[in-house]
Amino acid sequence: MGGFVKGSDYIEVHCGCTSKKYGDSSGKLRVSSSGHFLIFCLCSDACNAGKLTPEEFEKHSQREGIKKWKSNIWVSVEGVKVPLWRTCLLKYYKHSENEANWTSGALRRRNFHRDEFIRCSECKKERRFRLRTRDQCRIYHNAISNQRWKCADRPYDTITCDDDEERESRKSCRGCPRSSKCRGCRSCVCFGCLRCRFLDCHCRACTDFVQNTAP
Repeated sequence: MGGFVKGSDYIEVHCGCTSKKYGDSSGKLRVSSSGHFLIFCLCSDACNAGKLTPEEFEKHSQREGIKKWKSNIWVSVEGVKVPLWRTCLLKYYKHSENEANWTSGALRRRNFHRDEFIRCSECKKERRFRLRTRDQCRIYHNAISNQRWKCADRPYDTITCDDDEERESRKSCRGCPRSSKCRGCRSCVCFGCLRCRFLDCHCRACTDFVQNTAP
């Protein structure tokens, strides 16, 4: 790999991220023995970004399209740009080691809720609920507490029991920012937050959250 350097407890390689508008942004990816990933930005002499997480570096490079740093950040292998996910480096990546180094903005993005499904009590078809906003979370929260929920109760679009159910292949895509086919990762499994728990609700989940959460 281009720019390979081996230290006492880390390795470094040249990396980059390409924007169609601004071209390549280069940097040095440091992979520590603990599984910690950091990128030292070298995009220009005037850049003072310093040390960045892969997610921050991808944003700093102004890469367009889907934010997926494992695919968008590349390293040079024999002069060829190879996405990180196709290299052996990612097997050293440990999510828990990198978690503490995220900025507050990244931590807010981590508070994410993937799409969920509820089965209609009449037609037995599963219907998707998107949980992008607090209002959508409240709709899902109310629906899941209703044991006799049916398609006609869906408030934000018109749907009936006669409408087709989503294909199984489509159901696997649940909107997780780390993996479209996520089965429940640390980015999207939420055990209670201010987006999906409600002060005016007296269910067990909301009551426990209100009683136990820090003020």
